[in-house]
Amino acid sequence: MSVLLIPVAPLGRTKTRLRGCFSNEQLKELTIAMFKDLSSKLLNLNCFKEKIVYCNDKLILQLAEDYGLIGIKEVLIQPRKSFDDVIKDLNTIAINKYNAEQTIFTFLDIILISAKNFNEINSLVKKNQLIVCPAINSAGVSILGRNPPDIISTFFSDPEIPSLVALLNRAKEKGIKKIAIYDSFRAGFDIDIKQDLVLAYEYLKIFNLTDTITFRFLKKNLKLKLQKINENNNRQFRVVEE
Repeated sequence: MSVLLIPVAPLGRTKTRLRGCFSNEQLKELTIAMFKDLSSKLLNLNCFKEKIVYCNDKLILQLAEDYGLIGIKEVLIQPRKSFDDVIKDLNTIAINKYNAEQTIFTFLDIILISAKNFNEINSLVKKNQLIVCPAINSAGVSILGRNPPDIISTFFSDPEIPSLVALLNRAKEKGIKKIAIYDSFRAGFDIDIKQDLVLAYEYLKIFNLTDTITFRFLKKNLKLKLQKINENNNRQFRVVEE
């Protein structure tokens, strides 16, 4: 069976690209909100053999336990490991300790993802060697499934090529044939930069997710809005303070 893997950065290093929008304490609060929302979605989801959270932070690991997830403490070293190395370490734990036949990586900031998405992704990973959900706002990867788990490395830390492009190029080079692209707006939207915050607030309303902790955080703390640059063009907009 497949194992769901959730790497979480320490709260003191979370979402650093959003420091111009929120204080460090607010960023911690946002991370905890996203973690609780994700954990709530996973609470009654039975399609995975195990659901593992990998983090150095005691609070996140305690919350994982509260929600019935397996918490594994990441050992931090200096210099810091690349994100690809963190992914590799967690993947190896899933293989060696939990006998994972397939692994699926997901991340906290994919705030629109649903239980249905997880079930569909899990079904796909059993029939394919590689499952990729492209990130909506970048050439990145929002969900990654591998069967077997070590069939290919990840490329989140590539200094030159976006992770989605690098991954699919490498898969082609390795002759991996059974690749499924999971085409989903909800599973592909993540929060990474300032404009994502404003879009997240609007999309949470659109998808009737206003009961989430993340929505309540944004409603209380977000002081930004989108403004079109040209009245006839929805592609060009700026983020301005309310």
